[in-house]
Amino acid sequence: MKITAVIPARYGSTRFPAKVLAEIHGKPMVQWVYEKAKRAKLVDEVIVATDDQRVVEAVKKFGGEVQMTSAEHQSGTDRIAELAEKLPSEIFINVQGDEPSLEPEQIDLVANALVEDRKSDMATLASKIENKEETLNPNIVKVVFDKDRYALYFSRFALPYNRDGLPQVDSFKHIGLYSYRREFILKFKTLAPTPLERSECLEQLRALENGHKIKVVLTRYNGFGVDTPEDLERLCREWEKEKRYFRF
Repeated sequence: MKITAVIPARYGSTRFPAKVLAEIHGKPMVQWVYEKAKRAKLVDEVIVATDDQRVVEAVKKFGGEVQMTSAEHQSGTDRIAELAEKLPSEIFINVQGDEPSLEPEQIDLVANALVEDRKSDMATLASKIENKEETLNPNIVKVVFDKDRYALYFSRFALPYNRDGLPQVDSFKHIGLYSYRREFILKFKTLAPTPLERSECLEQLRALENGHKIKVVLTRYNGFGVDTPEDLERLCREWEKEKRYFRF
């Protein structure tokens, strides 16, 4: 199977414009993400998909592959679907351009999930929640899944609810890294937004509401997405403390 990792890199982020070009220890954020994706063993090619010439120039400067996509797209999934119409890859991976803490091994996990499980249309990651604050934080999406690790539901609300105070069931946070089969992502872009998707503002619920299977792979992950300048400052402090960036 040919596997393509796509990094959607929209320039005009509402809360943090141009964040994909924000510098982290001497490199733009999109470069950190690109270099990690390139190190994934199962990925055949990595492409940055953007709507802005400034991102194109930045990616070309560090030697990356980049393609312009429509400025009308409402999501990274739509941007990837545009490339899927032109590329013959069987699996596409959505590597978030604002998740520089993701590791190559985690990209391989979502790729391998679709290689091994022919029933799944999509795959994604989850990590066990270790503290109550994360459980109650609506900015951290939670996921519950069945015994075969197919997603049952995603929510910003705490899942599951412990009505009778029984011994606590593990909760899992969703990590926004996805893999899709080509035929699925081409179909997905034609589906209208669904009621649960609109209520939770979670695009993956559109797939579940239309009867598609999402495989959930567990991993250990303590990173976070960069949504605001404050998130970027926190990330830089943590990487400096851990000397994480010296890996590259």
